[in-house]
Amino acid sequence: MTPATYGLIALGLAVIYLFPLLTRAIPAPLVAIVVVTVVAVVFQLDIRTVADLGELPSTLPLFALPQVPLALETLRIIAPIALTLAAVGLLESLLTAQIVDDMTDTTSNKHRETRGQGIANIASGMFGGMGGCAMIGQSVINVSSGARGRLSTLVAGVFLLVLLVLLQDLLAIVPVAALTAVMIMVSVNTFSWKSILNLRKNPIPSSVVMLVTVVTVVVTHDLSLGVLAGVLLSGVFFAGKVSRLSHVSSELSPDGTTRTYRIEGQVFFASAGAFTEAIDLTETLERLVIDVHNAHFWDISAIAALDKVVLKARRHGMTVEIIGLNEASSTMVERFATHDKHEAVAAATPGH
Repeated sequence: MTPATYGLIALGLAVIYLFPLLTRAIPAPLVAIVVVTVVAVVFQLDIRTVADLGELPSTLPLFALPQVPLALETLRIIAPIALTLAAVGLLESLLTAQIVDDMTDTTSNKHRETRGQGIANIASGMFGGMGGCAMIGQSVINVSSGARGRLSTLVAGVFLLVLLVLLQDLLAIVPVAALTAVMIMVSVNTFSWKSILNLRKNPIPSSVVMLVTVVTVVVTHDLSLGVLAGVLLSGVFFAGKVSRLSHVSSELSPDGTTRTYRIEGQVFFASAGAFTEAIDLTETLERLVIDVHNAHFWDISAIAALDKVVLKARRHGMTVEIIGLNEASSTMVERFATHDKHEAVAAATPGH
């Protein structure tokens, strides 16, 4: 960027933060855009303008169905992009709604927001438009300027349409530096500066997830990849945390022939190993009881761990009894467990 561009950005920021000291009747960002544009035109500065970003529309959009073949091949091409855009759009819209809720101390219907976004995107495609979502920057500017109702959203959209179609010659000379100043203001106002100071106070997994998400977005310039990295890392940390909540205790009968193991907590792929290691099968016993009244088996890894314990205990000559399976866990055992099937085969084999 040229020195003139930096100077105009600084001028725009100065107007944005100082103009409210005079009056709040007119939005400061709008005043900043007008002032920066006037300065650029008067002094004939050689800087980039909105016209340099691309061709502006000159007519109203017309209704027309997309001219694409209605075939599976078309779906195969557009599905990955459509799903990515939908995921990113929903996340940004929900984030924007939460920010606006916090700024206005109100609540919004997130389900209605997402349904409205989907309907609007379908309608947009029929007029040659692109899919979109809630805009954090514009929403923050609207609310900061005093907007509180739905009319403000309609006015913003209609005014933008008028600018593009009727006043495009005026819009074309707006310096990009003016828009940059506005976006810097939005970034400063929406960023939670306390989050940096709280990095040392927050749980380490939470801080790591936040940093990985931010770094991924900055490096790849792709919000969807940042969100994906954050979600996957959160899942790993959550699985590790939950796995540590399981507990195994045991009790030997007075005659020394039966040991009862009581399993408490969630048994799944992350805690299945600890479950099998907690049961000592080297002990000489006649009967082994596994009490799972306070446990839940979530996946096939948990069922495989249960199979491993039961089958190994039987090879050591123990009688195994599992008690307390809840309905969901019992269904998983019936579908995926093999120890009952091994027992049936053994009983049906002559001379076994």
